[in-house]
Amino acid sequence: MTPEETLLHDSINLPAPPEAIGVYEPIVRCGNLLFLSGHIAPPADPRFVGRVGDDVTLETAQKAADYVARQMLSTVRMEVGSLDHVLRPVKVTGFVQCTPDFRDVPKVINGFSQMLTKVFGGQGRCARSAVGVASLPAGVCVEVEAIFEVKPNTPR
Repeated sequence: MTPEETLLHDSINLPAPPEAIGVYEPIVRCGNLLFLSGHIAPPADPRFVGRVGDDVTLETAQKAADYVARQMLSTVRMEVGSLDHVLRPVKVTGFVQCTPDFRDVPKVINGFSQMLTKVFGGQGRCARSAVGVASLPAGVCVEVEAIFEVKPNTPR
């Protein structure tokens, strides 16, 4: 199944891509690589605001990471027209606002990675870093930035 067929088959809804809220671009294309700025969990959803290990549970943070993955896929689709033009995610860096003693940061970012493997199959596995931080924009618990590779001659 293609990524677009998987979205339909599994009823995966993609939220609207975010608009830049500062002086930056949400996505920049360089050759066959797409560089995605940090995408965050929705700050309007109070479940996703706070520190993991304190105000936010591991399970809720994983849901936030899943949402971020779907939002990022929406941004990619906006840029190239279809997720079928994507060869693979290349690198993901996930940031989790958490307490100093929270040790399951990689488990939070698994919520993001699992969505990529659901949509892209084995090609969804990529290089990844997961980092615990003291603060994130709007107080959200998860932010992720990524690099995707698209097929040569993919339209803009």
